[in-house]
Amino acid sequence: MKYKFCPLCGRELVMRDSWDEGKVPYCPIDDKMYFDLPKPCVVVAVIKGNQILLMKQSYIFKNSKVLVSGYVANGESVENTVIREVKEETGLTVNNLKYLGSDVVSESELLMLTFMADYVEGEINKSKEVEWVDWSNIDDAIYQMEEDEVGKRVVKKVLQNINKDKRL
Repeated sequence: MKYKFCPLCGRELVMRDSWDEGKVPYCPIDDKMYFDLPKPCVVVAVIKGNQILLMKQSYIFKNSKVLVSGYVANGESVENTVIREVKEETGLTVNNLKYLGSDVVSESELLMLTFMADYVEGEINKSKEVEWVDWSNIDDAIYQMEEDEVGKRVVKKVLQNINKDKRL
């Protein structure tokens, strides 16, 4: 979120130097700085053996399959967001969450927190916001995710983790 107006008094903010953070929006009336905030989201690769759960949501990408994703709600932990989003969008239960790192989609101000999770139970029951969802061979997943660069990076990390686990 980019601040343009003061949330307290409604006046237009000015840019002010904030030492090591550079210039940030500032309200001289309330003497308060407002740092721009990214929108935190989760992206999760649900794994079941050698399969990964892929979805189709045309409002995200027209020609690409995607992983489960969603916004972190106020007062919700990122881990609970992962579990909730998988359940809401697919009807499935997951566990063994593993954090894979973060990614940024700067044009959307999104901070993508990426995870992999193990399928536990449930039958696929897609939500209304999902056009299609099904299991795909994990080795073929990247080729089905033409437009989803963040998703492709997540799948690569999942494959590295799976290959590392096989070597142990």
